Amino acid sequence: MSAQQTNRRSYGTGSLYVQVDRAGREAFYGKWRTNGRQVKRRIGDKRAPGSREGLTRPQAEAELRRLIGEAKPSAPAGERLTIAEVAARYATDLERRGRKRTTLIAVDLAVRVHLTPFFADRSLDSIRPEEVEDLMVLMESNGLSPKTIRNYIGTLSALFNYARAPRRRWASVNPCDGLELPAVDRADEVRFLDVDEVELLVAAAKAGPFEAIDRALYLTAAMSGLRQGELIALRWCDVDWRAGRIRVRRNYVRGQYGTPKSKRSMRSVPMADRVAGALDRLFKSAYGDLDGDDHGDALVFADPHHGGPLHRTAILARFRVALKAAGLDETRRFHDLRHTFGTRMAAAGVAMRTLMEWMGHRDIATTQIYADYAPSAHEAALVDAAFEARGTNRGTNLREPQGT
Repeated sequence: MSAQQTNRRSYGTGSLYVQVDRAGREAFYGKWRTNGRQVKRRIGDKRAPGSREGLTRPQAEAELRRLIGEAKPSAPAGERLTIAEVAARYATDLERRGRKRTTLIAVDLAVRVHLTPFFADRSLDSIRPEEVEDLMVLMESNGLSPKTIRNYIGTLSALFNYARAPRRRWASVNPCDGLELPAVDRADEVRFLDVDEVELLVAAAKAGPFEAIDRALYLTAAMSGLRQGELIALRWCDVDWRAGRIRVRRNYVRGQYGTPKSKRSMRSVPMADRVAGALDRLFKSAYGDLDGDDHGDALVFADPHHGGPLHRTAILARFRVALKAAGLDETRRFHDLRHTFGTRMAAAGVAMRTLMEWMGHRDIATTQIYADYAPSAHEAALVDAAFEARGTNRGTNLREPQGT
C-alpha cells in the first residue's frame, strides 16, 4: 500500500492519513500512541466525490477520536528507564514535534535491531562509555559501514540527551560524549556518471510499458539533481513551463507523501531545454494535446498501470537492467544521478551557494563535497608564474640547473 496524504493533529490526538492500494482504492487510516506503543488502524474507505459510499474526512476524524485510548503519562523525573522505554517516549516527542516518518522509522530500527538487544534491560545511568565502544566494535564486526555505525550511535546519543533534560532527569550523563567515532571517507560517497554514460543509460531504458517513463526519469534526475522520492512525488503542476523551472514541493518515502527532506529542500531548480522536451513528450504520450491544467495533480512519473506512484524496488530493478544493457558498472546507485548533477554543475562553475539551493542541502558543508570538481582556471598558471621568478634579490632561482 502507498500513503497519499497525512494530516497532523495536536499531540495526544493521533493522525489521520489516506493510503492507496495497488488497485487505486483509497482508505482512511489512523495512528496514535498508547502506553508508549504506536497503534495503527484502518478507519474505513474514503468517500469518492459524488458517492455516498465510504467516509468523509469529518466522519473519519470522529471515528479516529472514538478509537484513540488515553496516552500513558510520562515517567516521573529520576525514574530508572531502559533504552526501549526512553525510545518509546522519544518517538512520541518526535512525532508531536512534526518530525518526518523516515526519522521515526530510523530511530525504531536503531533501537529495535541494535541498541535494545545489546543493552537489554539495563537502566540508562548504568551504561558506560566503554560499553558503547564495545557496541561499535560489535557493529563493525557484523559488517556495518562507518557511516551506519555513526548514525546508530547518533541515535543513542540523542536518546541520552533527551533523557538528560532537566524536567526528565532519567540519565545524568551521556556516555556517547567524547567517543571517537569511525571515520567516514566522504570521497567514497560521490559516485557519478559522465555525460556519455548518462546518454548510454537513457538510451538503454528497459523496453516495455515503463520505457518512456524511465528515459525521462533518468534524464531528469541527472539534469535536475532531484532526489528519488522528490521525482516520484513530482506532479505536472510542479513543472513550470513558462519559467523553465521544476518546483520541488513534495517527497515520497516509505509509502507516504510528505514535505521534502528539509526546509531548504522546498525549492525550484532550472529545467534544461532537453528535460523540458522529455517531459513534454511524456505528457503528450499520456494525455495527448489536452490542457495540462486539467491534470495538474497527476504524477509526472506515474505507474502506467494504475496512475499511482512508482515502486522504489521496481525502479532500482529496471535501473540495474539499464546499467547492464548500457555496459555500465551495475553497482551504481540511482542516487548517483543526483551526484552527477552536483559534479557537472560544480565543473561548469556554478557557485557553491547557488548549487546548495538547487540541490536543497541544509547547509553549505554538504554541498562542499562537489567543490573539488569546480573549475580551476588560471590556478596552475599562477603557480607556474610564482616558481618562474628569478632570485634577483632575496628570491631563489628554482629553474632546473643547466649542464656544465
